[in-house]
Amino acid sequence: MKRVAPALRLGVAAAFTALALLPISTWIPGGYSAPFYPSLLGEWWSGTLIAVGGGVVLAVASRRMDGLWHPGAWTGATDGAGLLVPRRSALVALAATALYVAVSWLVFSARPLLIDEFIQVWQARVYASGHLWVPSPGYPDLYGAMHLVDHAGRVFGQFPAGGPAMLALGSLLHAEWLVGPVFAGLGVLAWAAFLRRLEEPDTPGTNALLLFAFAPFAVFMSASHMNHVTSLAWIVMGMAALAAVTGSERPRPWVALAAGLAFGLAGSIRPVDALAFGGPAGLWLFVRAVRDRRRAAECVLTAIGMAIPLGVTLWVNTQTTGHALLFGYTQLWGAGHELGFHASPWGPPHTPARGIELVNLYLLHLGSYFLETPFPALLPALAVFAFGRAWRPLERYLVTSSALLVGLYWAYWHNGNFLGPRFFYPLLPILALWTARFGALLRDKWGTDGLAIRVWVYTAAVGALIALMINIPIRAKQYGHAFLSLRWPAGDVAVMEDVQNALVLVRESWGAQTLARMWGLGVPRSEADFIYQRTDMCVMEQELEQLERAGAAGPAATTALLALTGDSARLVDSVLSTDHTEPMLPGTVYDRTCQARLRDDTQGFTLYPPLLLDDESGNVYVRDLHARDTLALLAHPGRPIYLLVPADTTLGGLPQFVPVRRDSLLADWGLPPGWHVER
Repeated sequence: MKRVAPALRLGVAAAFTALALLPISTWIPGGYSAPFYPSLLGEWWSGTLIAVGGGVVLAVASRRMDGLWHPGAWTGATDGAGLLVPRRSALVALAATALYVAVSWLVFSARPLLIDEFIQVWQARVYASGHLWVPSPGYPDLYGAMHLVDHAGRVFGQFPAGGPAMLALGSLLHAEWLVGPVFAGLGVLAWAAFLRRLEEPDTPGTNALLLFAFAPFAVFMSASHMNHVTSLAWIVMGMAALAAVTGSERPRPWVALAAGLAFGLAGSIRPVDALAFGGPAGLWLFVRAVRDRRRAAECVLTAIGMAIPLGVTLWVNTQTTGHALLFGYTQLWGAGHELGFHASPWGPPHTPARGIELVNLYLLHLGSYFLETPFPALLPALAVFAFGRAWRPLERYLVTSSALLVGLYWAYWHNGNFLGPRFFYPLLPILALWTARFGALLRDKWGTDGLAIRVWVYTAAVGALIALMINIPIRAKQYGHAFLSLRWPAGDVAVMEDVQNALVLVRESWGAQTLARMWGLGVPRSEADFIYQRTDMCVMEQELEQLERAGAAGPAATTALLALTGDSARLVDSVLSTDHTEPMLPGTVYDRTCQARLRDDTQGFTLYPPLLLDDESGNVYVRDLHARDTLALLAHPGRPIYLLVPADTTLGGLPQFVPVRRDSLLADWGLPPGWHVER
């Protein structure tokens, strides 16, 4: 067995090294591809030559120039700094929090930028108002948004309750953007406590703390509104409490309760992540209790701690979807949203091969986003995994949980990439730890003053310098110049321009309008996306008009629209619209209505979901669906009417409130002048 374990570690490390370096997804036919790989490979190739070449040159020169090399300098500095001491680790956490706050404000404009963030902030504000849902206004085509569930007269977000509940703490202060940075800082503090319990030596321990706190992937994600941040913070708090329990010779039941609460709170935010780390923790404590009955209270209280927040989450489900085990995302997208190898909500079925492709993509991205070094950042950690010392119990726990996390997301269909491979974000603690140990591994094998450690120190220094001076600023600029229209503060602008208590028609792209109209006909979200991706836009437009005139809805409308997807293999991306996601069948003749929708696209469009967060102006925002908007006029009589649309199609062009006359709208919709909202 002693020979099997190292061989197994080496084999696993080799497999993950291949997945982290090679475009395996591209080699598997019919699945995902990695179009970014040639550029990434070029960056890694040239960056590695520069970093390693500089490291070798400096290492050789340091043997002739005494001033270049000071053996034990970093070790002495870390020993003297004592950053793992509670008070000093608190200062590290405070500094990290300040950095996250600055990045959130300066790079992300302190605003949500992804649909997941928008909906969770919206749900947080509902929670902060003392409610779990808001009454449905009806007409999901006019008022709905992706990830908003409109069910049984109730509207609520699709996400588990814990994530919005964390953001609701910020909603009470009108500052949801501070929640991520503050919780990430608490996670850094908990990670320091875990490292102390791990009894990590000062140098690798300090390195692991600093890497976890200041790795670029951690910094950018911690500055966001994403629920991965709060989930990981609670997971690390649970890990720290678990380490305290398992490292104590006497039972510590109340610390075990805290561990359970932390893992349970993580489960209320991201159940899969919590399962990966809370499941092995609970099993470990159960086995300890079986072996030593004095530990039974720890096991029971951990289970109780986990059950409390999870129980609250299930109760919220009963108040929203109507069933404790039915989450909003399953209600919205169907059973295909769950883990497993089966039909997915949109796109091809999820298979084990597609799961491998996704893991490959995540690891390729992680090698770049984790540290932003010019060389693949996962290589030092993988080397420590393969050749490092035998694992102690806490390290076996980390390895088990990490393997479980990778396995669970291998079985999940969605390609999650925002600010990096976000589904693998919980791997950061163990990646930080293993990366921090790489220098110690070299010192143990080749001496504290050997050529190997010199080359690594200088290579790491050159890589860090390139990351700090070039790669990280480029990434920050990339993020800072993205999603410009989503940063637009609609409420502030509306108040400033005295557009208040108005009915605002929001002009989205023709494709977005088409999807929303399918929602209005009761077509399930997964089928709507399936139809949209496989049908010519004008063909969809004509069929939707017929279905709306006939009053068809539900299964009948879904069946009629699915029948249009037979020519999907011949579709191409639109060359007629600025929204190139709109499918086009070559040879299709576009009628007057379709040509009008294309003209609308060329004149500019914006996005509806960000406007859900305007709680300042008193405006009612509805999706502009042309004559369908008469329903909104009937529901909101007497309000002034505005159209929200960019002045042009310039990249990042901001929307403008354009006043419109009711008579002009009626004429545009082909309605008689006598039509009025009081009828």
